[in-house]
Amino acid sequence: MEIVVLDGYTLNPGDLSWEGLKALGNLKVYDRTAFETETVLKHIGDAEIVYTNKTPISKEVIEQAPNLKFIGVLATGYNIIDIEVAKKHNITVSNVPSYSTASVAQFTMALLLEMCHHVGNHNHAVQAGDWSKSPDFSFWNHPLIELRGKTLGIIGFGSIGQATAKLAQAFGLNVITYNRTMYPELESETCKFVSLDELLEQSDIISLHCPLFEETKHIINKDSIAKMKDGVMLINTSRGPLINEEDLKNALDSGKVYGAAIDVVSVEPIDPNNPLLTAKNCIITPHIAWAPIEARRRLMQIAVENLKAFISGEPLNVVN
Repeated sequence: MEIVVLDGYTLNPGDLSWEGLKALGNLKVYDRTAFETETVLKHIGDAEIVYTNKTPISKEVIEQAPNLKFIGVLATGYNIIDIEVAKKHNITVSNVPSYSTASVAQFTMALLLEMCHHVGNHNHAVQAGDWSKSPDFSFWNHPLIELRGKTLGIIGFGSIGQATAKLAQAFGLNVITYNRTMYPELESETCKFVSLDELLEQSDIISLHCPLFEETKHIINKDSIAKMKDGVMLINTSRGPLINEEDLKNALDSGKVYGAAIDVVSVEPIDPNNPLLTAKNCIITPHIAWAPIEARRRLMQIAVENLKAFISGEPLNVVN
């Protein structure tokens, strides 16, 4: 059985092992694959099993890869694959859910704490000698913010949203959440389900944890921002296109939004002309919330188990 990994470097830049997949067939791993159909097809070749992280598997690719039987997504999101066409061709598509829940929730809080304390900026100031020159034993060059008693609005209350809520409550934040499905058993004195408008109006901080669908694209835009409190903080560790970036830049520059911390953008790697690169009070990290080695190790293990299950005739984590 021929197995191809189209873009393996991001998952495994050398600190993990491909042995689990090697044990199941003849494995070829490409660090990266250009997104052009011709190149994708060349790398797939005669393979029956293909793994992809961000390399698109389009209708054209599926229709010209007759041996293809299984597509494994080395991620949770699978919008890069035409799953309906895959289904028509009896190709199983499996993703890897929940591997990064703890990591992304932790990173969400790291971004929030950075907005509150500007740890990196203060470290740079100390290294530059600003503290040595200070006449006082303590100085700060940004406002410092305490979280206790503030309201965190979480849009999307799946596993990551729920994990983020637990961490937030430990900091003394009150949590409100908007989700398509309500779970009354998860409500408490410090966690309530509300409508989207209520969340926008009541939150001191808003964190995005919803998937990217047509109805959630640009859920943060000039109209939704207008409903928010003045001075709100915004975090996005989910998908870049959830935010209209030009609208967010305008809100940051005007002060309507106090600060934003985002790990994802609309085009990745980030376009040098992305408006958020010149926005005020905007922290941008390079899509790393998912990437601690512990999370990537879980991802690799689940990806292997998905293929084992497919071979055994009882596929797991099927999305089509």
